[in-house]
Amino acid sequence: MKITSAEVEKVAGLARLALSADEIQALTGQMDAILSYVDKLDELDVADIVPTAHAVPVENALREDLVRPSIGSEKALANAPEAADGCFRVPRVIE
Repeated sequence: MKITSAEVEKVAGLARLALSADEIQALTGQMDAILSYVDKLDELDVADIVPTAHAVPVENALREDLVRPSIGSEKALANAPEAADGCFRVPRVIE
């Protein structure tokens, strides 16, 4: 067993968790299984594998940032419910 119930109790205490004896015993078994599985990863030969940040190649999917002409105020206001003096007209929100 890699982890003891005393260590689980200590971690629970640090996390301010009140665990019953059954919960501590169950968590001890579960955490031991997790640590045993992680130990299996040490058996792998990764000497020839280059460290990466992503499992698959990632490319920038954003378009190039270019200056373009705007659509103009007439076209922008074409579907506005109300417009006045080249601006959107909205209901008053502050009295």
